[in-house]
Amino acid sequence: MELDGRVAVVTGGTRGVGAGVARAFLRAGARVVICARRPPERAVGTAEFMPVDLRDQGALPGFFDEVVRRHGRLDTLVNNAGGTPHRLLTEGEPAGHARVIELNLVTPLTTSLAAYGHLSEAQGSIVMIGSVSGGRSSPGSAAYGAAKAGLESLARSMAVEWAPRVRVNTLVLGMVRTELAHLHYGDEEGVAAVGRTVPLGRLAEPAEAGDAAVFLASERAAYVSGAALHLHGGGERPAFLDASNAHQGS
Repeated sequence: MELDGRVAVVTGGTRGVGAGVARAFLRAGARVVICARRPPERAVGTAEFMPVDLRDQGALPGFFDEVVRRHGRLDTLVNNAGGTPHRLLTEGEPAGHARVIELNLVTPLTTSLAAYGHLSEAQGSIVMIGSVSGGRSSPGSAAYGAAKAGLESLARSMAVEWAPRVRVNTLVLGMVRTELAHLHYGDEEGVAAVGRTVPLGRLAEPAEAGDAAVFLASERAAYVSGAALHLHGGGERPAFLDASNAHQGS
């Protein structure tokens, strides 16, 4: 299989998109370590769970050293851990917004730096999990959108600084149907209605995000670095098209 013999770490791999990525890497033949502060409620295939608080910068070098001690190498780091509650800027404390930026931008930076030596030795790759929120206005998640915009910029700079030893790319996700989708989109009717706003007519599945991440980590993407792969079902239909009456009836 594509990733036979490879070792991958997926941060935040215990559920949602991260679990989908971990399962896809397993299907591709990789050995997978998932990490988070707490273990998964259900096993994620045969992925090994190792606890770590990614915001504890002092713990990161030892974490990656232990991964390599157990598995002999590190080929891919998927920086997936992140997220945000829905919070308008004036409704949240400044410290809360700062924590969102720390989790979604600073933590992938410090995690990548801690893994760099091992990835360089294996001539491996990093996959940043970005968001379409980084390329458009994001009311209710402004700090998150700003962090994801910064993450994509960070990946492009890393790709230049760390070439040719380590490839760095961003997988830019649109809306994904995870076990937490109801918190963002409501009940099944709400999820379906949101899906209809996507040109392909539905939300992405975590497995589809995983397949795209596998591609970026594989030899098929050996000449892909500093790139942003958009997985958003065609993006968003511009609102003005539905508001305009210029072409109605034509």
